[in-house]
Parts: sequence; C-alpha cells; structure tokens
Amino acid sequence: MHRSRTLTDEQTTIRWGIPVTAPARTLVDLRRLLPQPQFAAALRQAEFLGLPVQQLEPDGTRSELEARFLALCRRSRFPKPEVNRTVGPYTVDFLWPQRRLVVELDGYGAHGTRSAFESDRARDVRLRTLRYDVLRFTWRQVTERPAEVTRALRLLL
Repeated sequence: MHRSRTLTDEQTTIRWGIPVTAPARTLVDLRRLLPQPQFAAALRQAEFLGLPVQQLEPDGTRSELEARFLALCRRSRFPKPEVNRTVGPYTVDFLWPQRRLVVELDGYGAHGTRSAFESDRARDVRLRTLRYDVLRFTWRQVTERPAEVTRALRLLL
C-alpha cells in the first residue's frame, strides 16, 4: 500500500468499491519507485489497455543504473537532481547545482579499464577545480547497498 498527501479528487477513482489512484497517477507514483525497464513495461501495458494516461516527460536517464539511482533518490525524497547535465567540459550523470554536487555512476563495463580509470580521475580533479564535490557509486552500491548510498547523499544534501 502507498499513501500520499498530494492526491486530488481527479487522481482517484473507485474500483470494485475500493478507493484507488487513477491510472495516470499510478504511473507517476510507479516512476518514482521502479527501475526504468519495469516502468516502461507498465506504461506500455497501460497504453495497450487504452487507459487514460498523461504524457510523462522522459526522466533523462541513459542507462538502467541511472534509472535505478534516480528511483532511489525519489524514494529517499531527495531534491530532484538534474540528469545528464553539462558542467565545464563534461556531461555529468547527476547534478544538484545549488549544492555543487555531482554524482557519477560507474558500471564496471564502461569504467573497468585502465584508460577509463585514468580518465575518471582526471575528470574528478577538473570538477573539483570548478568547486564541485564528486561522488562515485557503482552498480553494486546502488543495487545491493542502497542504504549506504542514501546515507552519503543525505549528509551532502
């Protein structure tokens, strides 16, 4: 069960005598909780069934890891980050500009080589010279140790 303080009458309906959220609101809530592939499947199913769903703006993520991290941020009720934004010469994964905080997500497939390791460190140094704090999280941290990730973010946000 999910409870919300922001429901309006237009976002609810009665189904078999039980108050529930309307399909569009359900999708808005699911987007905050599900990894991107599962959310996309739910949206496709709703459209297939002809349910009245509002157009949802893309969240800007480019990978499943980014979608999972963004869902983690939403569940933790962190301020909404900017996704895949330019900072200096780089496109960073997540940015909280008011806190000057950058989060980079490092899947082993893309960041597990010597050249990627060196490039990531040079990037971190450049971002620090621009006065940004940089946090890096791995797939395993985001998916298997989310409490540690949220604890670190909570301290900086």
